[in-house]
Amino acid sequence: MRQHKSRSLLLILGIVTLLSAGSSQAQRENWARPFPGFRVIGNLYGVGSYDLSVFLITTEEGHILINTGLEDSTKLIRDNMTALGFDLEDVRILLTQQAHWDHTAAMAEIKALSGAAVYATPKDARVLDDGGFSDAHFGGRQTFEPVSVERIIQEGDRIELGGVTLTVHEHPGHTEGSSSYSMTIRENGRDYRVLIANMGTINPGKQLVVDPTYPGVSNDFAGTYSNQKAMEVDVWVAAHASQYGMHKKWQPGQAYSADNFVDPAGFVAAVERLERIYYEQLRQERDQ
Repeated sequence: MRQHKSRSLLLILGIVTLLSAGSSQAQRENWARPFPGFRVIGNLYGVGSYDLSVFLITTEEGHILINTGLEDSTKLIRDNMTALGFDLEDVRILLTQQAHWDHTAAMAEIKALSGAAVYATPKDARVLDDGGFSDAHFGGRQTFEPVSVERIIQEGDRIELGGVTLTVHEHPGHTEGSSSYSMTIRENGRDYRVLIANMGTINPGKQLVVDPTYPGVSNDFAGTYSNQKAMEVDVWVAAHASQYGMHKKWQPGQAYSADNFVDPAGFVAAVERLERIYYEQLRQERDQ
């Protein structure tokens, strides 16, 4: 009987492993899969891949680019910007939401091409500077080309360019220096509160309280969920298209409307879902 149970368990684990591997492969394919650029609202555009978000904020004095995707994403980003009527060389500020290779690997190349200055939070700046080596979860080796940071940004800082003002929000947990950016966009006679949100997702293998991935990680996640739920948001986007339901809100060929991405209830629901996952992992770690 024990042998039968052991074989059954091994079979189940094998099936789960295969399903996870298949899901991971499909996910990575979507990270590199081209997707047309689109207007989110006002002067905020999406210029990334099918699932890896890259956001462009345009101004008359140059542009802000948030995230850069995989190492070979430069051409995809340039093509999307060109199709929307903008030039990659006009990027003046480069930001990241999280210093993981899937969001930063093309940053050094785009910086060299555009001459843009890189801004980052202190703990993500460290990771950018050493190419991912010091990342608490995926570090120990270089995972992307290192990039120097010209300006350290922190909670409440304002980033200004060409009449646009972004406010910095430190939302750590996913990385030690994860950040979101908020702005107000006026259109159709009303103000839209817009958030480029870094969501508090917990990568597989990350530990919260039992041998924590980094000191204070559990408190960082808890603080991020609390802070985000308290924010007043009309329009929100996130580092992955799948996180904010982009493909349900906009599809190629769809007419632009300032209301396409209005989703305040969806933002709260997304944060609360991640918070429930967090509490469940806390319980599992403490029950070990």
